[in-house]
Amino acid sequence: MDHVVDYINALTTVFFLVILGRIVLSFLPMAPGSRWARSVFDFFHTSTEWFLGFFRRIIPPLGMFDLSPIAALVVLFICNWVVVNLLQSF
Repeated sequence: MDHVVDYINALTTVFFLVILGRIVLSFLPMAPGSRWARSVFDFFHTSTEWFLGFFRRIIPPLGMFDLSPIAALVVLFICNWVVVNLLQSF
């Protein structure tokens, strides 16, 4: 069962890093003709939009600040904690 817990923790960590990468990329300008930069941005966007879009529908932006990634990360870690504790109790 420890392998399953380690796998879930690894998936949570990778998804956290992808969301963090999307947050960082949102602050950086992108060269208009760069195919490499566009593909990196598209990867981070499509990998996280299904999760962040849910929170974006619930939490409206405050001016130019989008707080949905913060809420998404909190929920991600709470879900990880619940699942890991349930698996460790067996």
